[in-house]
Amino acid sequence: MPRIVQKYGGTSVGDVERIRNVAERIKTSRAEGHQVVVVLSARAGVTNELIARARALCPEPSERELDQLLAIGEQESIALMAMALQGISVPAVSYTGAQAGIFTDRVHTKAKIKMINAKPVERDLAEGRVVIVAGFQGIDEDGHITTLGRGGSDLTAIALAAAIKADRCEIYTDVDGVYTADPRVVRTARKLDEISYDEMLELASSGSKVMQSRSVEFAKKYRVAFEVRSSFNHNPGTLVKEEVSYMEKVVVRGVAADKDQTKVIVSNIADKPGSAAKVFRALAAANVNVDMIVQNAGRHGIANLTFTVPQAETARAAKVLKPVLAEIGGGEVTVHERIAKLSVVGVGMKTHSGVAATLFQALADAGINIDLISTSEIKISVVVDLERADEAVRAAHAAFALDKA
Repeated sequence: MPRIVQKYGGTSVGDVERIRNVAERIKTSRAEGHQVVVVLSARAGVTNELIARARALCPEPSERELDQLLAIGEQESIALMAMALQGISVPAVSYTGAQAGIFTDRVHTKAKIKMINAKPVERDLAEGRVVIVAGFQGIDEDGHITTLGRGGSDLTAIALAAAIKADRCEIYTDVDGVYTADPRVVRTARKLDEISYDEMLELASSGSKVMQSRSVEFAKKYRVAFEVRSSFNHNPGTLVKEEVSYMEKVVVRGVAADKDQTKVIVSNIADKPGSAAKVFRALAAANVNVDMIVQNAGRHGIANLTFTVPQAETARAAKVLKPVLAEIGGGEVTVHERIAKLSVVGVGMKTHSGVAATLFQALADAGINIDLISTSEIKISVVVDLERADEAVRAAHAAFALDKA
């Protein structure tokens, strides 16, 4: 029988009626002849509520205990969904991440999947059950519960699809698919029928809220094609797949703005070999994710480093840099929080020129200043003032005529 993995987000299971609606959709998929594995997130708002409770009791709770706590949200969802399916005569069984054989490393709150032992899932599928798995969680080799961080349920679904060699993977959310820009910001944004892994990866890392980049990276590595679609209708979504030659005809596929970034300036450090290495080695050891990096040309033996980090990791970055600056002979750390990263993405950039010029001119015409610039083969990113971010997205979207098919 063909196999399908379906992942439903927090809004899709937000209340009893929505759980019933998802159960009916799952029943239909099973009636069509599929073996079905379902991955669920916690109800919308539950994870934030649990974190708030934890921090009310302890301002800096242990990451191990946070994982113990946060895993509860998904476990509620899977048990209720199993009951909903059983209530409409569909045999179903719920699994925590550990029970589903999802093994991770020891990094709490953002663990990485090391392997999946899919035998329990395979057994229940063979016996005709729908298998419902808690997203976002796994277990390390010491038996401790771990969570996978933001987008962890998407990652669980794609990893399971790879492990059981599913014929299809569907990511259900509260949007119809992937758009050329956030439709709440750009009214003329279009839904894309398909997009390449690389384009989706760049959009995800650039602020698109549809998918987290880790999930897309995993899908690309294991060649898991997946479809992003809405759980509130039956419309076709956006297929995320390997790049094919005709995709290069579209120069820019989409525009995204990441408003969750902070700019960090490390100034007046010694301009000598090893200084930058020590700075970024310390940040890596503290699990701080660094994005855009610019280093100015050193003068009089002094240099400056500028880079961006997620807002949630700003305090940790500043803290770990203090001893490093003392070690390399001094320097200063300055933080600027009111920024946004604007990115335009498209595999067609590899074979077309003038993309940067078009973007820069569009921002100039709108009177928007560019702070930092970073490029890759299929992406151009700039840092702009946070208050102008939405305006910048609209300007770029119009400049590349993304409202037209």
